[in-house]
Amino acid sequence: MSDQTTFIIGVDIGTGSAKTIGLGLNGSVIAGCQTAYETTHPAPGFSEQDPAILLAAVKNGIREVVAKAGQPPAAISFSCAMHSLIAMDAAGQPLTPAIIWADNRSDVIATTLRNTQQGKDIYHHTGTPVHAMSPLCKIRWLKQHLPEVFARAVMFAGIKEYILHHFFCRYVTDHSMASATGMFDIARKEWYPGALAFAGISTAHLPIPVPVTFVLTDLKPAIAAELGIPPETPFIVGGSDGCLAQLGSQALNPGHATLTIGTSGAMRMAGSQPLIDAEGRLFTYLLTDDVYITGGASNNGGVVLQWLVRDFLQQPLANLPSLVDAALQTDAGRLLCMPYLLGERAPVWNSQATAAFIGIQAGHTAAHFVRATLEGICFALLSIRKAMEETCGPVNEISVSGGFTSSRGWVQLLADIFGQPMHLRRQSDASVLGAIMLAAKALNLPLTVEADKEEGTIFQPDLSKKDGYEKKFQQFISLYKLLDQYDAGFRTQG
Repeated sequence: MSDQTTFIIGVDIGTGSAKTIGLGLNGSVIAGCQTAYETTHPAPGFSEQDPAILLAAVKNGIREVVAKAGQPPAAISFSCAMHSLIAMDAAGQPLTPAIIWADNRSDVIATTLRNTQQGKDIYHHTGTPVHAMSPLCKIRWLKQHLPEVFARAVMFAGIKEYILHHFFCRYVTDHSMASATGMFDIARKEWYPGALAFAGISTAHLPIPVPVTFVLTDLKPAIAAELGIPPETPFIVGGSDGCLAQLGSQALNPGHATLTIGTSGAMRMAGSQPLIDAEGRLFTYLLTDDVYITGGASNNGGVVLQWLVRDFLQQPLANLPSLVDAALQTDAGRLLCMPYLLGERAPVWNSQATAAFIGIQAGHTAAHFVRATLEGICFALLSIRKAMEETCGPVNEISVSGGFTSSRGWVQLLADIFGQPMHLRRQSDASVLGAIMLAAKALNLPLTVEADKEEGTIFQPDLSKKDGYEKKFQQFISLYKLLDQYDAGFRTQG
């Protein structure tokens, strides 16, 4: 790399890995690194990660990109998965693992709160549906089930806040991450007293909210040496992966939605004001003072396929791409998959939802089961789009991103099921790009990104399949209601 090349590092701390990209101001990728890590499930409903491993992955990514570039970056900016919680002690050490978005241990608390007036008030002010994913319910769970840990905790931080504290000895959280906690008033841009009262904490127990372009300097000298950068390197606090995927996809215009399928899935659309769904099906998060992101997230994306291949079909995960290719050459027919392996968030917000295959016949092969699973994941996202259109207005354009875009056939299937074109404008990670764009804005750097007019690849729907998929989608919705009644019988017995 030329000594004159200026670049920005973006770090996306995701569920399965930390992705780090160095992007030149001309839009070219200088270097990249991806460090994977695991989620553990020590008890039913628990989903945890080791904070030390997450921190090491972030450090490794920055260090490797700097080494490959041969010089330090102009800035480093962050994107991060939402809804995580780590209880911290007075010495800045974790008292708990990172309890991530997929953790359902506080489901009883969330279910009890959701339909009360207090729960409705919290949703109205915060824009975060009352669900076990939210740090609000996780903190309440700690208070009830681990009172000694709760009493020792002086701070409740997310993964990104934990890492920034390790780097700078300061607890700050950006507005977009704060607005996903269920405790942040998205209109007033401050912690909501009603939510804090429910959690049993004060503002002193939470990081200071700051804009997504907030700049941190004075990196600890020892950390700077470890990363191979000067201590004065500016760090931009950045935002949440969902909001930054919208920014990185350059999808801030009305009617322009983004759809992502990775480990999980999500669909979002930007607006100039907070839109609260009357039925509580959607979230609304704050990106900047005048940009709000409304949409819904699904627990069940690629993780369902991984389970199907590894645990159900008993095949190595390395076979997944070829299995997907084979599945896309067949027709699932009557076979229907309810993909709610990890419960579900939008639009049903049911942590106890279960997965199922319906219509199994003797002639079904592994390809049929994979095909039905792909369709089920798409149907779950279509149900989010229906709710978004009722709350936000028409979805006129959809930009897609995430790991699923490596399968052109899966993107085409999505277009066919939605009956709408899918725009794949760039292969790079949209959340990382969004973080880099924030850094350029914060420091007034002349970053060039792909022009809005550059269409990339457009996957046009096969409209001859529209009626068939719409009928199957209606069956999907009806079967969910029946399965929920079935599951409710077991919950009553239990």
